[in-house]
Amino acid sequence: MRRMTPHNRILIPCAICLLFVTGCTVGPDFVRPEPPKLEQYTGGTKPGPTLAAEGQAQHFLEGADVVSGWWRLFNSTKLDTLIKEALTRNPGLQAAQASLRQSQDNLRAGYGVFYPQVDAGFDATRQKFSQTRFGGSSASSIFNLYTLSATVSYALDIFGGERRAVEGLQAQVDFQRYTLDGTYLALIGNIVTTAIARAAYQEEIRATAQIIDLEKEQIRITDLQYQAGTVPYSNVLTLRSQLSATEATLPPLRQRVSQADHLLSALSGYAPSEWAPPQIDMADLNLPVDLPVSLPSKLVRQRPDILAAEAQLHSASAEIGVATAALFPSFTLNGSYGAENRSFDSLFKNASSIWSLGANVTSPLFHGGTLRARQSAAIQGYNQYLADYRQTVLSAFVQVADTLRALEHDAETLDAQSRAVASAENALKLTQANYEAGLVNYVQVLIADNLYYQAKIGYLQALAQRLQDTVALFVALGGGWWNAETPGTS
Repeated sequence: MRRMTPHNRILIPCAICLLFVTGCTVGPDFVRPEPPKLEQYTGGTKPGPTLAAEGQAQHFLEGADVVSGWWRLFNSTKLDTLIKEALTRNPGLQAAQASLRQSQDNLRAGYGVFYPQVDAGFDATRQKFSQTRFGGSSASSIFNLYTLSATVSYALDIFGGERRAVEGLQAQVDFQRYTLDGTYLALIGNIVTTAIARAAYQEEIRATAQIIDLEKEQIRITDLQYQAGTVPYSNVLTLRSQLSATEATLPPLRQRVSQADHLLSALSGYAPSEWAPPQIDMADLNLPVDLPVSLPSKLVRQRPDILAAEAQLHSASAEIGVATAALFPSFTLNGSYGAENRSFDSLFKNASSIWSLGANVTSPLFHGGTLRARQSAAIQGYNQYLADYRQTVLSAFVQVADTLRALEHDAETLDAQSRAVASAENALKLTQANYEAGLVNYVQVLIADNLYYQAKIGYLQALAQRLQDTVALFVALGGGWWNAETPGTS
């Protein structure tokens, strides 16, 4: 190996000193936005216990934590089975999981910039060399040349541009993780909401079928009265028209059940033709009466979409550092060692060794304003994500507030509808008895029919809405994913 010259004796210590320079990290250090100092979501008084509709009042437990398996509070084993199936096969959830793994691999790849880059190479060439290019007169010669070398390079992150880039990759991992949590939460919320809607549609179909049976019985009685000459035939025609109108409401209800089945199939990762959801009735679902309500300051640290927006804000902050570091010089240490010889057999002799050691410095001087513009763009990008974060927080608070008030009103609506059904049912029975006795005409029977039908359908819709708004509250509060060991499990 060649002797070390005085120049090299100076160069190597200098390079080693540069290697251990910690430098500085330019750009802003990310600071999480402060949680809002709010004590409640709604204006006016805090939501208290709801009206005891059908003997069930819902209580809001302020500051209580949401359990990760919140859907089990509905006490439906069929619903739990349906959700487990979807968590195993849902393509959207699988895509979110793959995106998270991809971002984690990108982060691991990004950490490579903190290590020396080592490469090895081997070249074997046959060359023809002429001395005339150097002023000689010797004849051209043909020879083989073998080169074996190893190179090492190390980029000194003096101004922290690489550290900021890796910081941005870590923020992207966080973003994908919270996106996965949000996908998991939305999937479960959609399944439970759709299952409730499907059960309500089926109850409406059964209620409509009961009304149809009543109307057919009225037609039979009216037809007998017409044959006896006590009522005109127009009474029969009017009741048949009403029967047809009631029967016409069944196909749309059946269509909604089919659509719910198809949606549940898709959410569970199946085509509608290869899978059917389990039969879940309204009687299989119990209403959760003790509802946790996280404080606003905790919600911003728990809800997946807010945390995802925060991760994007963190990534944008790191981009400012990357763009700022590009304005400063970059430093690289490099070295190589190898052997070069015209004979492969002599390649490993000491006389064939070659080496080099050096340091490169590159400083931007003039780029037509590009670098400054990129820094300004990064700052504006941060401002955009900051505004998006604030909007996400506000939207989350609105959603929770809407749901809390909705549950109060749902109880009131269900209580009123329950009383309306009881009154309409009693009125219908009394009117039918009076009609059969000839004390009232068919118009009064028809009115009683319609009132009962509308009250029954309204009751079922109010019952389903109360259950669905309860689901919406759990989803709005983040679903308790932070209490699960891994996303998609509880």
